Formats: sequence, structure tokens, C-alpha cells
Amino acid sequence: MEINEQSMRALVQRSHRGPEDLTLTTDQRRPAPGPGEYLVRVGAAGVNFADVMQTRGTYGGGPQAPYVAGFEAAGEIVGVGPGIANPLAVGSHVIGTGPGAFAQYMTMPAAGALPVPSGWSDAEALGLLLNWATALAALRPLGEVRAGDAVLVHAAAGGVGQAAVRLARHYGARVIATASPAKHAAVEALGAHAVLDRTRPDLAAEITRLTGGVDLVLESVGRATFRVSLSVAKPFTGRVVVFGAASGDASLTTHDLVFTHRVQVKGLHIGALATAAPSLHRSLLAELDALVAQGVYPPGTPRVHPLAEGPAVLRELAAGNTRGKHALDPWR
Repeated sequence: MEINEQSMRALVQRSHRGPEDLTLTTDQRRPAPGPGEYLVRVGAAGVNFADVMQTRGTYGGGPQAPYVAGFEAAGEIVGVGPGIANPLAVGSHVIGTGPGAFAQYMTMPAAGALPVPSGWSDAEALGLLLNWATALAALRPLGEVRAGDAVLVHAAAGGVGQAAVRLARHYGARVIATASPAKHAAVEALGAHAVLDRTRPDLAAEITRLTGGVDLVLESVGRATFRVSLSVAKPFTGRVVVFGAASGDASLTTHDLVFTHRVQVKGLHIGALATAAPSLHRSLLAELDALVAQGVYPPGTPRVHPLAEGPAVLRELAAGNTRGKHALDPWR
């Protein structure tokens, strides 16, 4: 419940010591929409590994504590700031990103907000602009996936990983995935041809045995898998798209690329892509819209938690104990 019309419930990160310093407050001041922004009544907020990194102060360009946490949400437009050309109507439901998503209300840049697909709930739309757009960008414009390619997807039970397995199979690729053993069945159900434990000591040899060399690697784990990713990619033609480092950063030298790992390495941050290559980003969103219409991209099925459980969810995400998409309901 709200305390008054100007305050709201929110999760505030008090320091950069991690999720243990993420606390629930009931008297956070409700934001007001600025130029080019919508004020959104949050229906569901997405939880991402970037949120974990932000709590530790390790996310590049992330906010400085204290701050209202979260940056992905879907909800109802309840206010429109000035300077928006052809704004969506008040009452429309949108999915987008912006600061302070782990709260009952947030402001969201209108330029990056999309309508929630028809017939979908707010929670079902989470992941559209982050998980699915990242997976599609990694596979298509950057990864150049083709039918018959062997694609290695790390962290395949996560939000981006599950989307990547679905999409790679749709585009005709053979998918080799890594996930912890308890999550293998869930990844296999998505269509992966083989699911391996990334901690097995012969991981690179087993991937090479299964594929003869990988055409494309989707790398989001970092230190624990990066050398494996480089070693299993086909020389010269193999692509490694890097969009995360959940286990810590890994290094790569020019000497490595010339003498050891002669592969194509590409970096991806979906927010930076949207800013630096807007036409490419628009084409990704158009393709996602078509995938929704075709039923290839089904409504999401996130596990939705009360807002107060946010710190515990982030701790579980940091420990690698989650699967699929998780979300917070700020009204519970």
C-alpha cells in the first residue's frame, strides 16, 4: 500500500556491498516524468544479472549508491512528459528500461518504450527489450547464424540463454548448451541437442567431439568459460559474441588472436547498440515483433516475487541458482 499520493514502495541500494544492502522502503518519493519520458505504474520489474553487478558497483556506467534499484519494467503509462512526438496514450501498457524499476512507479524514456504485445500481461512481456533482443542480436547481425551451424550457448538456463536456444533452433542451428546439471532437463526441453556441465574438465574436448568445431559461441559467463569458447570456435570462421561475464572478466591479447585463437570476437551490449546503431536496433525489434506473431517468441513465464524478496532473488541469481526469467511485483 502507498503511504500517500507522493510516496511509494521501492527497493533502495544503500551501498556497493551487494544485495545485502538492498532495502525496502515505503516512503520513497514518486518520480515525475521529465522531457521525453513516460511515468509508468510498474506492473512487473525484470531481474537481470546486471542488477547484481550494479549492487556491487561493477557495472560499467551504473548508478552510484544510494539509488532505487532495477532498470527493466513493464506497466501502465500514467503520465506523459513534454516533448514526445506521437506519445502513446495514458493507460497504454509498455515494456522498457529506465532507472528505478524496482518500485511502484518509474520514469521511462519514451523513445525506447514498446507496447506490451496484445493479449500479454506486463510480466509476460519482460525480457523483450533485454533478453530476447540480446539473444537475437548475438545470433543474427553479430553472429551471422545460418541453418546447419553449430552454436554453443553458455548459461543456457538463464533469461538470455533460453531465448538464444529457442532462436538458434528456429534458425536451423544445432545447439550445444552449458548449464548446471539440475537445469539440463529444462534446456533440453527447449530443443538443445546436447547439454553439458560447464565445470567438467574435458568440456572443450567434448564440445569439439560433438561438433568438430563451433561456428558461433554466445559467451556470457566470462572467466570460467572464455578460454573454452575461444578454443572450440572454428579457426578464422568461428565467431564468439561476448555479452556478459557472470564469473568475472577474462582477458584476450593480440598475441592470442594471432598465434593461438584465430577467431572473430565481437562485443555486445544491447543498450549501447540501441544508442550507437539505432537502425540496426529497430530492425531487431521488427524481427522480434514478427517472431511474436509467428509464435516463435511465446509470452514469457517469469517467476514473479513480492518486492521485498528482491534482495534474496539477487543473491540466488548471483550464486547461479536460478533458471529462466525472474521478476518483482512492487504491489505485493
